[in-house]
Amino acid sequence: MHPILFIKLLNTPCWRSKSSLLSPFRLKKNTSTTMALSYTTTTSSVDSAAVLRIPPTPKSNSGLVERPWKVADARLVLEDGSVWKAKSFGASGTQVGEVVFNTSLTGYQEILTDPSYAGQFVLMTNPHIGNTGVNFDDEESRQCFLAGLVIRSLSISTSNYRCTQTLGDYLAERNIMGIYDVDTRAITRRLREDGSLIGVLSTEKSKSDDELLQMSHSWEIVGIDLISGVSCTSPYEWVDKTGSEWDFNFNGRDKETFHVVAYDFGIKQNILRRLASYGCKITVVPATWPASETLKMKPDGVLFSNGPGDPSAVPYAVNTVKEIIGKFPVFGICMGHQLLGQALGGKTFKMKFGHHGGNHPVRNIRKGCVEISAQNHNYAVDPASLPDGVEVTHINLNDGSCAGLAYGKLKLMSLQYHPEASPGPHDSDPVFGEFVQLMKQEKST
Repeated sequence: MHPILFIKLLNTPCWRSKSSLLSPFRLKKNTSTTMALSYTTTTSSVDSAAVLRIPPTPKSNSGLVERPWKVADARLVLEDGSVWKAKSFGASGTQVGEVVFNTSLTGYQEILTDPSYAGQFVLMTNPHIGNTGVNFDDEESRQCFLAGLVIRSLSISTSNYRCTQTLGDYLAERNIMGIYDVDTRAITRRLREDGSLIGVLSTEKSKSDDELLQMSHSWEIVGIDLISGVSCTSPYEWVDKTGSEWDFNFNGRDKETFHVVAYDFGIKQNILRRLASYGCKITVVPATWPASETLKMKPDGVLFSNGPGDPSAVPYAVNTVKEIIGKFPVFGICMGHQLLGQALGGKTFKMKFGHHGGNHPVRNIRKGCVEISAQNHNYAVDPASLPDGVEVTHINLNDGSCAGLAYGKLKLMSLQYHPEASPGPHDSDPVFGEFVQLMKQEKST
């Protein structure tokens, strides 16, 4: 029973009996500064004025009273003028970014380390985050590239045999800001109605709301090259396969080895693991790697990876794709899909709030089936702008947008979503086998 309610009941005639009473809850302060409730039974009379005994609130060295719980110490100011008070965790300071929402129920560590989120605040619609902590095996890149994390409820404990660190400590070490105790449902509705919004996240009391609002108005993400900031700086060989405890789809794999050059526009490590598990030897190259150097390497195929931002802001990447298609079998994923669309003469456009989550249904037109996919993109290819001969192979069933392309004449294929992820759980993984078959057919001719 709530203490205040008990006191009110105690003051009524039916609670003034001197017979055996159940004493009200008493607040106890334990060593972790959290407040716990306890109760005892007594046969003595109860003084209603002294029923609720709360220990005095401790004072800091400065003399100010310290609350035994965390209070709101952060703000998220959106470009529409709305101010959302919250509690901070991870790093402190002030950061600007584009706010997007992700509907995944699990996999927050993979989201944190996905380079495609560079320049963005990721709002998780799943309210409870952090209960499994983090571990070193689920990293998708060498660091966290997103601007910040916005969640409803931060787990106060972790419970997973693979956990090596709490989410808060993990973000603090990587200088990533996070906030919790904010109405993520309300913000999500606003983003769905108004589209993605620029926001400023701050723990600095010295900055006014108006100052933070002006920062949001002066920052831009459209037309900015974000790929160069997440790509590797020199070529390297990738040799690690999917761990045996996580591997699947063993049947139908070719024992023959195919050499693939993978352009790193922000590539996720699990893409490389799945390709290696399908028997590919992979050379990862920077986003600015010249097409002429790739031609000298004479690979069996070329992969154009996922990556952040606007495909129209990286014309150098589009030109590289143009020089390579038709010479080798090509596979594009996410940003790679969009770059292929532009290289073929098509157009891309910014979506209202994009696709971010692990539960997007996609219709595979060729196979006549539906795949549950993981997606993370704010831009899409306009299929009406593509030349004759280019086939739309996949369609997003939520909004009808283009989710996959193929062009047999130029030996290319692409997906707008992430086949290396496992929300289906493995609906899209066979596409790696299709890429291998494409390389096998080319090699046999």
